[in-house]
Order: sequence, then structure tokens, then C-alpha cells
Amino acid sequence: MMNQRLRRSRLFKFAFGLLAGAALLVACTPMPRTQTQSQAEAVPSTAAAAVAAPAAPAPRLGTQWGEGRESNTRSVQVQRYTPDQPDEVASIGYNDAASVRRGVGANPERRLNLQLAQGDVEWSVIDESGRAIPLQRARRGTGGDESFRLAGAEGARYTLRFRNLSDRSYEVIATVDGLDVLNGKPGSLRSGGYVLRPLQVLDIEGFRKSQSEVAAFRFATPGRAYAANTEAGDARNIGIIGAALFEIAQPDAPRRPRRGPDAAQPNAFPADGATGYAPPPRYAK
Repeated sequence: MMNQRLRRSRLFKFAFGLLAGAALLVACTPMPRTQTQSQAEAVPSTAAAAVAAPAAPAPRLGTQWGEGRESNTRSVQVQRYTPDQPDEVASIGYNDAASVRRGVGANPERRLNLQLAQGDVEWSVIDESGRAIPLQRARRGTGGDESFRLAGAEGARYTLRFRNLSDRSYEVIATVDGLDVLNGKPGSLRSGGYVLRPLQVLDIEGFRKSQSEVAAFRFATPGRAYAANTEAGDARNIGIIGAALFEIAQPDAPRRPRRGPDAAQPNAFPADGATGYAPPPRYAK
């Protein structure tokens, strides 16, 4: 009788152990991922496709809706050579210095800007003193992804700078933490962007509030990020800055042959955009 009770007890413990293991497995299963110009020119929304991206490490920095800064713009109509196909889609990851250092390893490759659209446009991220923040990535062959990252500091302000080195005009769509900097909606290639004329510099200093003002980009904790405090935002996209370029038609400028796009891009444009400007954040009480 005692032996039968002992066997039943062992069977009960074994069955309970199986149930506990199954519960732990379910709990651990991941959830499905459902210029410098005195007056900039902005383009209304047009048709294109959204861009997907691989997941990134958990961010320790996001971008906050900062103080208002004067930035004048006017609406213009332009024609893209290829409305559904950008000439370039690129992204830069960002995080605190310690996280970036761990991600890129020892002796990373460093640059001060990225060359876009076959070298026509230089893209850099500028700090408050006007210097380019170094972009870093792991040397090839060391594992991990090949994307560039920059190290930010909480409270620091930054600017996205696009310098056109060519005689062609481009429409620039930019996103921060997955949100379009013009309308505050989830980034999409359907959205309109800024016009970058030949040999001009375009500085994007913040999320656009109106035709004359932007909310400055400032690094902040993820909980204070704009993407975490607006209905259109998604905290999973915090920590990435995106840019897409479309060449636009202009008189007496021939269209140059284009190379094929790179399909493996970070999640800079996760959803369809819309017209209008970016709404202010709504912080939790």
C-alpha cells in the first residue's frame, strides 16, 4: 500500500512537472510582431509601398518631442520619376554609448556620413555644436548586422542633415522611431517629404508642428519618447532613424539609370502615412 502511494506521488510530481514545463514554454514564446534653407519645401502625400525591418535590441534611448524651433516651409507639387520605387532607403540605429559599444564591438568602422542615391546625397546626424555624430558599425565578418549606429546622450539635441552634391532634385522622407517627421504618422513611402534641390543642404530639426515650427529632436529615455506617447507610435520602433529618397523631375535634367533596391532594411517605414502635421505627445499621468 505504501509502495502504491509512493508511485502515485511520483507520477503526480512527474505530471505536474510536465504541465509546469508546458506553461513556461508558452510564456516564453515571443508574441507575433503584428536645408540649411531659410524655407524648406514639403511635398503632399503620394503613392508607394511600406518597408519592413528586422527587430533591433531593446533601446535605452528614444527621441522626445522637444522645444519649439522656428522652421519655415511651404507646400509644393513635384513629380517622382518612380512613384512606387525610391532611389534609396537607409536607416541609422541609435542608443546610449554603452549599448552601441557592445553592439559594434572593438575597433568598429566609423563614418561621419552615409552616401545615398549613388553618392548624390550625404546624410549625417548633427549635434548641437554643429558637428557630425560618428556613425559606427561592426567590422565585416565579426557577426551581427551591418547597419550603422550612433551613440546619443539623454537630453542632447540633434539634427538630420542632407547635403545634395548633385545637379538633381530629390524628395526626402525621414522618420524617427518609426514616425514620419512631417505628419507624426507611422512612416510610409506613400507620405510626402521635403524637397532637396541641387547643391542645397536640408536640415530637419524636429517633428513638424506647423508650417513655421518644429518640435526639436532630443534624446530621451524610451518612456519619454514621442513614439511612446502618441497614438500613432509603436515602442518597438524606438531607436531607429530612417530616410528614403525619390528623384523628382526637373526641366532639362536627364534621368540616370537606377540600381535595384536593397530589400533588407530596418523598420523605418512600418505603416501607411497620412496628410497633416504631427500631433503633440500625450504623457501618462
